[in-house]
Amino acid sequence: MSNSPTSWFSPANESSSRAKETPNAEKRAGRIERRFRALADAGELGLVAYITAGDPSLEASAKIVLAAAEAGADIIELGVPFSDPVADGPVIQRASERALRGGTTLAGVLELVSHLRTRTDAPLVLFSYFNPILQMGLQKFSEAAASAGADGVLATDLTPEEADEYLAALQSHGLDTIFLAAPTSSEERLARIAKASTGFLYLVSRTGVTGTRDALPEGLPALVRRMRGFTTLPIAVGFGISLPSHVSVLGGLADAAVVGSALMAELEGSASLDAAVAAVAARVRALKQAARAGLSQRAGKPETPAAE
Repeated sequence: MSNSPTSWFSPANESSSRAKETPNAEKRAGRIERRFRALADAGELGLVAYITAGDPSLEASAKIVLAAAEAGADIIELGVPFSDPVADGPVIQRASERALRGGTTLAGVLELVSHLRTRTDAPLVLFSYFNPILQMGLQKFSEAAASAGADGVLATDLTPEEADEYLAALQSHGLDTIFLAAPTSSEERLARIAKASTGFLYLVSRTGVTGTRDALPEGLPALVRRMRGFTTLPIAVGFGISLPSHVSVLGGLADAAVVGSALMAELEGSASLDAAVAAVAARVRALKQAARAGLSQRAGKPETPAAE
């Protein structure tokens, strides 16, 4: 199935009506914040679901994303496939390869965002390496992403020290700028990351690449405490999160869990699109159930543990 947007996207005469329905910048800027506020009020851990856009096609991704949102995903990260995904483990690398072979481009992913925005109010975050954004042009990309209805952008390999023009372009269009913080980040780097971030902060739970793991790192509570010393933003923890037990434990520490490889593995192992949609939805449902019960259920925001 072709990944060209016009091969599956809404008829041409829907474009003008879709443009009229596009939320204004103020609403776009607030969607992530409103979702985290509602989660905090409910004492509930958020669930961020990562889906590689275009695997196996943009049409398939639309169905999978909508199913994930309906199953309980609070925020959707749409991965823009890239030829050298250095931060990604083998499952997401293979997903990116399949999407690229199918012809997925950044422009096509933005069309996917437009399509999704008319069908779901879930916050949508573009998860990309910086090169495709730079190739499109910062202003052109920012305007297109905002017009499509995206809520935020995470450029995985862009450091805050080099991000001044990027920040200015995205924030001028009401887009949240989300950055990664890692266990190896220095105090100075954590402060820079916190200053550059809006919407939420993505905390990498371990060194290495993405992928499922059996257990969370022992040092994760201390890492979250470090990060909370630099920001009041919600903290989402990712890399290695795949099981309901992980989500349950994170509920007492963080504001959201990010799950990616586990979902893309469900897709990769499915014999058909319908089976993939059902499998991803089932995994999201199980993870979200863990976020609503057990250790994840707490009153208000997670407490900041006392210093060691």
